[in-house]
Amino acid sequence: MSLVSAFVPIWVLTAIGWAACRWGLLGEAAASVLGRFVFHLAMPSALFLALSRMPLSGFANRSLLAFAVSTAAVVGLGWVGASRLFDRTPGERPIWGMAAGYVNSANLGIPIATQVVGSVSFLAEVVLLQVLVVTPVILVALDRHSDPAGRVRVRRIASLPVRNPVILASLLGVVCSAVGLRLPSAADASLTLLSGAAVPAALVALGASLHRPAASRAEPAEPAELAVIAALKLVAQPVIAYAAGLALHLSAPQMLAVVVCAGLPTAQNTFIYSQEYGVGEAVANRAVVVTTTLSLATLAAAASLLG
Repeated sequence: MSLVSAFVPIWVLTAIGWAACRWGLLGEAAASVLGRFVFHLAMPSALFLALSRMPLSGFANRSLLAFAVSTAAVVGLGWVGASRLFDRTPGERPIWGMAAGYVNSANLGIPIATQVVGSVSFLAEVVLLQVLVVTPVILVALDRHSDPAGRVRVRRIASLPVRNPVILASLLGVVCSAVGLRLPSAADASLTLLSGAAVPAALVALGASLHRPAASRAEPAEPAELAVIAALKLVAQPVIAYAAGLALHLSAPQMLAVVVCAGLPTAQNTFIYSQEYGVGEAVANRAVVVTTTLSLATLAAAASLLG
């Protein structure tokens, strides 16, 4: 039951967003407005605070390497599969890859790691990897394909950290951590309040987006796509992480942490990014819901076999 309890708030808040949109409480633009609030304000605040308070020492180790191998493999398979299997456009493929391999390391990862692994220390390293490595790759690709001609413009890519609040906040957080800078108490308290809205607002936006009439979606999510994404996220990624862990001779506790983190469902950030760039939104929101619903079985199996 401890695993189930970690999932309940996600299901409840998503359902609240759907119901609020269904009953017309938030207006037709609810999902868009909430998504932009999360992307431009709440999420950058949360990332800045998390990274500024997180020590960067120990970022490179065998456990993180095993997790990174699984992430790179599955994101790559999703990226390519979106094109080869489902003829997705170049702009949609990064979202497909992210849906397949970007784990929910924050609001779901913390309680799961605490209950199953007994520590969140490795999860902190996963957060760093996703924020500092995976997220910039995804956002650079999305930014590139937002250009009508699909050109790679060096000046535009170089200015992305300034134009993208997620990357800018992450970089500032890393700098503050590296130099040991702490914000004044009033600024810290204000950002803490704002960051607290990131997860609930993202989940409510996710639920609201699920209620939109099907006719308004330019790229409907096919059941076959969701099945492939779920298989990559919940089966392939933990299996690859396990294989990489064996190759790197991880200890039993290390292996448990790596496989459990690899088996976490798709992060709701996937939907927020897809909404911000206007690509792959239907695939992203359904991938979050489907993998979150099904991941309970994967996590329970990992805990039973490796715990």
